[in-house]
Order: sequence, then structure tokens, then C-alpha cells
Amino acid sequence: MDLSSSSTNIRPFPDYSPKKPTIRDAEFVHHISTTIKLRRSESLRRILKSYESKFRPDHLIWIFMSIKHDYKLVLDFFDWACLRREPSLEARCIVVQIATASKDLKMVHGLIREFWEKPNLDVSLSFTNFAEKLIYTYKDWGSDPHVFDIFFQVLVETGMLNEARNFFDKLLTYGLVLSVDSCNLFLSHLSRSFDGFEMAIKVFNEYPEVDVVTYSTIISKYCHIGELQKALGLIGEMEVKGLKPNPYICNSIILFLCKNGKLYEAEKVLREMMMQGLVPDNVVYTTLIDGYCKLSNVPAVYLLFDEMRVRKIIPDFVTYTAIIHGFCKAGKMTEADNIFHEMEGACPKCCQQGEVDIAIDLLQEMHSNGLHSNVCTYNSIVNGLCKSGNIVQAQKLKEKMEEVAGMHPDSFTYTTLMDAYCKIREMDKAYMLLQEMLDKGCKLTVVAFIVLMNGFCMSGMLEDGERLLEWMLEKGIMPNTTTYNSLMKLYCIRNNMRATTEIYRGMCAQGLIPDNNTYNILIKGHCKARDMKTAGFLHEEMVAKGFLLTASSYNALIKGFYKRKKFAEARELFEEMRGQGLIADREIYNLFVDMIYKEGNMEVTLDLCDEVIENCLVRSKNKDM
Repeated sequence: MDLSSSSTNIRPFPDYSPKKPTIRDAEFVHHISTTIKLRRSESLRRILKSYESKFRPDHLIWIFMSIKHDYKLVLDFFDWACLRREPSLEARCIVVQIATASKDLKMVHGLIREFWEKPNLDVSLSFTNFAEKLIYTYKDWGSDPHVFDIFFQVLVETGMLNEARNFFDKLLTYGLVLSVDSCNLFLSHLSRSFDGFEMAIKVFNEYPEVDVVTYSTIISKYCHIGELQKALGLIGEMEVKGLKPNPYICNSIILFLCKNGKLYEAEKVLREMMMQGLVPDNVVYTTLIDGYCKLSNVPAVYLLFDEMRVRKIIPDFVTYTAIIHGFCKAGKMTEADNIFHEMEGACPKCCQQGEVDIAIDLLQEMHSNGLHSNVCTYNSIVNGLCKSGNIVQAQKLKEKMEEVAGMHPDSFTYTTLMDAYCKIREMDKAYMLLQEMLDKGCKLTVVAFIVLMNGFCMSGMLEDGERLLEWMLEKGIMPNTTTYNSLMKLYCIRNNMRATTEIYRGMCAQGLIPDNNTYNILIKGHCKARDMKTAGFLHEEMVAKGFLLTASSYNALIKGFYKRKKFAEARELFEEMRGQGLIADREIYNLFVDMIYKEGNMEVTLDLCDEVIENCLVRSKNKDM
């Protein structure tokens, strides 16, 4: 927001006046600027090699003055300069201004954040210098006020709240007010502590145009510290300004009233909220339900719970726990049992939301009240715990199945836990679970062995994987193709094609049919081992069986044939790959661009150049954004 038209005491932004280059420096800068403009398709590292020894920090800014309208070239040259020595703060601010003017706000954020992540910074001095250089370069290098918003936001994100406040005040002297989004971010961080909230109130009162989110932040904090009247006063102020409270504000008021036992007043706010078209969330309903449960007001609980379902607001474990506990307390065991069975389907999702302790406490409470769950319920929670990364709790729950509920974990329980341990490469614990399965006479499944085999292979434990395979065969447990594929893939990575071939033959001897993945693993392995004859044979065999090569397999075959100077085979595969809509990697494109250019076919060469730009450069950039 620009205040320059409303005040006569506004300071103008300074003009940019860099040091003048000497004649020799000017010539040097001209040579570099001209070179990188004319040879922009080439690597800067290569074309600037002869200039490196003479390059100084001053040259960087003078060259920026020459190329400032070519944003990509500015970034490339800045990256090149950074690899040689730390750029000056002024140079960094110039790039920040150019990036802001080019609307590359993600880059701006990264350049500013990168500076503050340096070790052993004198924060106070660095802040002063950065703020001054940013203001100094603003007028001539960008003039886009978003740059100040991003700088301010990074200060807030990194916890430099006093510096952020100083910067806020400093900008006011230049007639600029930060965006309301920046203000809201600042208030949100300030409100996390009581001392910070005092500063938040000052900023709130000074800021000229607050919005609903701003009010929401302050009202929520007032509710949190028990200042209901001040919160209600701000709601009245909003209504005078024509601003409608959002659901977050209403939720804060309702939660405060419930916390203080004022349930009927809270429900009144809920009804008013709904009349205004605002939809309360799960937390509001659960808080009200919990309050009515404590008062044993079962009809009110049913009313709110049914209302949740009608409005498709999904109950979580906290909701279910409150209701079941309330029904048990009121002696309504049949109703509690019905709610419990409805709750079972919510187990995995609730565990993934992190409500682990509540889930376990609920199961124990159900059991103590005579409401018995089955192994599927426990397995659902174990699965949810493992998916949320809480393996320790999952293991504890497995133990409590026997200890508390008197039921035995099944193969699904063990396999789920083994898979979780394998993914974090704790193979000792995964293997111990297999031993426990055997000791307890639990039915072994192929899935359990596939999980273990993948774990051994991911951890590079080939010998253990082979021993597991032999053990499976001894016990009459038939491994599937996936089991063999895992072993073959790791042997291929280690370039041990003899062992790979032995495993492949063993698989075929067991009557197992190679799948698409098998062929792709073998082809890439033989290409890596430079055995193009076998790789070519496998390619023909898989095509005859109706299987398809992956892009990475095509790349491996093409590179292999090209290195063996079998250009016709490489070219045929390249065209086949393109025909199937698969994208070759950049190196493959470069090989064929050079080949076709040397043949003199400029039309095809240009088509390939366009294709590589679209497939390898543009898509790669979009993927990173």
C-alpha cells in the first residue's frame, strides 16, 4: 500500500549511484557482457574460463547493469559468480529486485532466506545492512513493492520479530505499508506468546486496513487468554465496518464458552453462526458434544451428532470417545456399543491424523465396559499407526492385544509391522517379528516374505535375501515373481550379472513366468554390464510376449548400442520410443541431434531441438515449480 499521496513527510527512495568503472574495467565488463549474450546457449563455466582470474565483485554489478533485462541470464550469471566467491549484499539485493520485477517470487524468497541461513551471522548488523541495500536498490532495479513483503515475511518466518517490526516502521517513513497478508502473518507469530501479543495489539491498532483474518487472529488470542468481552467488542467493531465474522472467529467464541461451562450460550452462537451461512467444523461440534456428555444430556448429544452426519462433518476419535464415554457414564451400554461399531471404520484415518493415544485409550475403555473389539479393529489401528510413522505405538498395541483384550495378532498384524520396519531399514526388528510368527504358529504368507525380501534388498543385504529365498523353498512356500525381481534388481545394481542370471534361471525352474518388471530389470542390468547381445535378445523376447519397455530401459539400450557404434539399432529404438510417447533423457537427445546435424538434415535437427526443449527443459522447470 502506497501512502505517498497522503503525507508530506514521506522520504523518497534513494537513487542508485554505483561506483564508476575504470576504462580497463569497462572494457572487461563489455567483453563478458557481449560474450554471454552472444553465446547464451553454451555453458558459462566454459565460455568464461579465461575471465575467471581477473573477475572481481565490482564487475558483477556492472555486468548486471548491462544484462538486467534478461532475467534468465542474470540468474545464470549470478549462479556462476556465487560458485567463485560470496557475492556482496548489494549484488544479492539487485538480483532480488530483478527477480521480483520478473514475478519469480519463489526465487526471491529463496535468495533472501538463503542469506539468513548462513552460520555465525551478526543478526542486528546484517538486518540493518540488508534493509538499507534493499531500499537503496529498489528505485532503479525493480520498483515492485512485493520485494518488501517477501523480505518481511522471511524475517517473520525465521523468528526475527523485532527486526520485522523495525522494518515495518522503516517502510512507513517511505510511504509504504506492507500487505495485509504480511501483517496477518506477523500477528499470527506475535500472538503465540503473551509478550508478543502486546506488540500484536499495537500493530493491529496502527495498521490502516485490517481484514477478517486480522480480526480473527486477535479475537482468537483474546479468547485464549480469557478476555471474552474484548473479543466480543472486536466482533461489534467488525460489524460496524461491514465485515462478517468467519468460521474461525465463531469457533473461538464457542470453544471459549464451552470451556467455561456456558454450553447453552455456546450453542446459541452455533445457531447464529449457521443462520449466517457459516459452517462449524468438527472441533466445534466435538467440544459441544463433550460438554453435553459431561452433563449426561443424551438427547442434546444425539441431536448434535446427527447434525454432524447430515452436514457430512466427519467425526474423529475424539468425537467418538466423548460420546461413548458419556453413554457409558449414563448407563446406556447398547447405545455405546452401536457408536463403537460405527467408529471401527474410522480407525485407519483417525490414526493417520495422529490421534493415536485416544484410539488406544478408547479401545481399553470399551473393553473395560464389556464392549469387545475384534482383531480387524486392532489391525486397522496398527496399520494407521505404521502409515503415520508411529511404529513404537503400533508395536505396543500389538502387545496389548494379548495383554488387555486376550486376542492374538494374525499374519496381517505381523506383516504390517514388518513392512514398517523394512521401510526404515531396521531389518533386525523385522526378522525378529518373523521369528515370533513362527514361534506362535501364525500362518506364514507369501506377502510376509515379499515384504522381508524387499527390505533385505533395499538395505543391501543380498546374502540374507538369498538365505530367505532358500528357506522359503525348503518350507514349501512358493515365492512369486516379485520376490525374485527384488533380488535380481540388487544384483544388477552391483553389476553381478552371473548371480542375476542364476536367480533368473532358478525362477524359471520353479515354473514362474517373468513379468514386465523382470525383463526391464534384466535389460538394464545387461546394458550396464555392456552385454548388448543378451540385452537385445531379451528385448526381442519381451516384445514377442507382449511386454513393454520402460523409458529407463529404452535409454539404457539406446546408449548401449550407440557406444558400440550400432547406430542403426540405436536409431530404430529411439524412433520406437518416441512412437510410444515415452520421453528420452537429455543425453539421448543430444546424441541424435549431433548425429542428424552431421548428416545435414537441418529440418529434423530443429524438430529434435524443439522436442528436447519441450520435454527435457520446460517440463523439468514446471516440475520444480
